[in-house]
Amino acid sequence: MAFLEKVLRKEEGIDIEDFLNNLDADDETIYEEADAFVKPITLATDADVEGVVSEAKAGNIILLNIGDLSRRNAIKLKELVTKIKSGVDDINGDIARISQDRVLVTPSKVKIIKKKETQ
Repeated sequence: MAFLEKVLRKEEGIDIEDFLNNLDADDETIYEEADAFVKPITLATDADVEGVVSEAKAGNIILLNIGDLSRRNAIKLKELVTKIKSGVDDINGDIARISQDRVLVTPSKVKIIKKKETQ
């Protein structure tokens, strides 16, 4: 019962940003039995396009960071995202923007529901 009290008790002075930023602080471990991975990739060059499409072909989900490129060169961003979309369409994958700086790319058999829920 003490455990539940500790978990449910509201802590004073918790830095939520620090907590969220340290969620991935554990050592990276190769998960041999995983069927697929969610991989963060930053889009900056043409070589990144090949990497994203390759990862999607391998069955992985890509969390694509477009923030820097969108601020520096919108024309290049459009060109690279168009190439990614074409490559992902070829494998029957999916692509959708999920935030200002993030695009989600999925392999075949993983689809993104793109319509927004109305409340």
